[in-house]
Amino acid sequence: MFGLRKKPRIEAERLTLRLPAHHDYKQWADLRAGSADHLIPWEPVRAADHLSRRAFTNRVYWAARAEVQGTALPLMLIRREDNALLGAITLDNIRRGPVQAGTLGYWIGAPYARQGYMREAIQALVHHAFQVMDLSRIEAACLPENTPSRGVLEKCGFKYEGVAQSYLQINGRWRNHVLYANLRFDRRGKTEVG
Repeated sequence: MFGLRKKPRIEAERLTLRLPAHHDYKQWADLRAGSADHLIPWEPVRAADHLSRRAFTNRVYWAARAEVQGTALPLMLIRREDNALLGAITLDNIRRGPVQAGTLGYWIGAPYARQGYMREAIQALVHHAFQVMDLSRIEAACLPENTPSRGVLEKCGFKYEGVAQSYLQINGRWRNHVLYANLRFDRRGKTEVG
């Protein structure tokens, strides 16, 4: 039955968001390697074999399992006009029951940064999470000085919620992160007049 399931595919204005596939390896490895200086300041330290085919194969299998199990939705950003792989976005740590929440993470290759692609991807994935997956809350975190990431989150309706101390190891150091959330039924700042 696994092979007969319809795999998630989310369409944005210029992008298709889909699970990673084995044939994405070369584009992914080239983009990650070519964007290393752009990505390293914002990401955890990667294993020495991070860009190997074997590591990518493991990523493809993990993505398929996580999607089927409902624990994560890891997607590649594919530009429709030329099938270029631009980056990735993941809705991870999906919790069900009374929480109905997930955590958003993303990266974009240096050649495609600041062109509105990540905004499109975030908006499309948040819409999917709220309307199709029936989640209620999407959380995101980034370094306080990551102005582009903070800006794209705010443009996509995420609201600042605070600071998490020593939240994540980035580039080998424990770093504070600013926390954001997007709520399906956002009532912050609204009151009932009765």
